[in-house]
Amino acid sequence: MAPISTPQTPFGRVLTAMITPFTADGALDLDGAQRLAVHLVDAGNDGLIINGTTGESPTTTDAEKNDLVRAVLEAVGDRAHVVAGIGTNDTRHTLELARQAERTGAHGLLAVTPYYSKPPQEGLFQHFTAIADATELPVMLYDIPGRSGVPINTETLVRLAEHPRIVANKDAKGDLGRASWAIAQSGLAWYSGDDMLNLPLLSVGAVGFVSVVSHVVTPELRAMLEAHVGGDVQKATEIHQKLLPVFTGMFRTQGVMTTKKALSLQGLPAGPLRLPLIGLTDEETAQLKIDLAAGGVQL
Repeated sequence: MAPISTPQTPFGRVLTAMITPFTADGALDLDGAQRLAVHLVDAGNDGLIINGTTGESPTTTDAEKNDLVRAVLEAVGDRAHVVAGIGTNDTRHTLELARQAERTGAHGLLAVTPYYSKPPQEGLFQHFTAIADATELPVMLYDIPGRSGVPINTETLVRLAEHPRIVANKDAKGDLGRASWAIAQSGLAWYSGDDMLNLPLLSVGAVGFVSVVSHVVTPELRAMLEAHVGGDVQKATEIHQKLLPVFTGMFRTQGVMTTKKALSLQGLPAGPLRLPLIGLTDEETAQLKIDLAAGGVQL
């Protein structure tokens, strides 16, 4: 049974876009995934995004994606929202992944803007509508034009919000002005998808985060959110400023690479990366240690 949610916070407030642990030979590490999921939920996450870009979804098979969702559900499905990333740039394939996730028991779907193809806004509307029609699961859109090449325009978001199963948006657009208008006009539950903008997005109406840095600072992110919601803006700002070195350090290079290194430094499941991603250099690792230490992360 899925954890309690509300229309305002359909997937909770603090979610981690979880990495996918691999074994030393590059195979899927399901035991490691379960241990990491338990660690993250124990740390204060309301939910986990499985098979997103941070989970190296471009390099995992459909069967691996299904096995991973099933394993994480078994580990934490009674305590946290398990949301399956199902986005591709092929609508038919995306619908297959959505139905697979529903059969396996996922609590929701994350659907990224189709990448590389650069569809027009009407194509985006039809793509996301087809996803929402394909299952009975709630859908979180994922707007990240820096990766996809195409933003979901505010007008399109407003149209999509009319669908009863499109309930949220993960915003990695990096535009607070557009976010302000879209939140006000669409009524979607808004989740920050850009860790540096977690607090600023709360100030214009976001309800929570889908975070990468939460792999290592979930308690701090939750404390920041709770301070903001409780009206203690000064405390929230202080936590945000303390975390600035972490926000910077985790994205000096590709975020999955730094996250897996940070987890391995903490003795948590991570493993190697699948090409084209590669491990950090010694110099990059040394800088990451400096950045994390500056933000109070214990290694």
